[in-house]
Amino acid sequence: MIQKNIYAGFWKRLIAYLVDYIILSIIGYLYIIIFGEIFAVILGIFVYWIYAAILESSEYGATIGKMLFKIKVVDLNGRQISFGRATGRHFGKIISGFIFCIGYIMIAFTKKKQGLHDKIANCLVINKNNN
Repeated sequence: MIQKNIYAGFWKRLIAYLVDYIILSIIGYLYIIIFGEIFAVILGIFVYWIYAAILESSEYGATIGKMLFKIKVVDLNGRQISFGRATGRHFGKIISGFIFCIGYIMIAFTKKKQGLHDKIANCLVINKNNN
């Protein structure tokens, strides 16, 4: 069972996200150079989804940014999530971004450090060294 003190907090998750953002931005700029802007946007949406869903549903449970900060995404029982659940969590981030990013800000104030997208997908983000 998951213990309370192992949930990854807002700042750690934000910095991990920024690492992923930088990685995906570099890839996105290459797509613009190679394919042009409109196709690059469409391809970028697809690549970001696949990047997040495959890595978070893998045995690592984490994107590269999360791996660097030793955090991972798990279900409410601390188990590896499926590709479908990772996909739901990924697209739930769109809802988290609505209304001044309240769904993300929730991470700083909820008991289990869950954002709205985490609650939608029944997921937790935990520190790897504590599970």
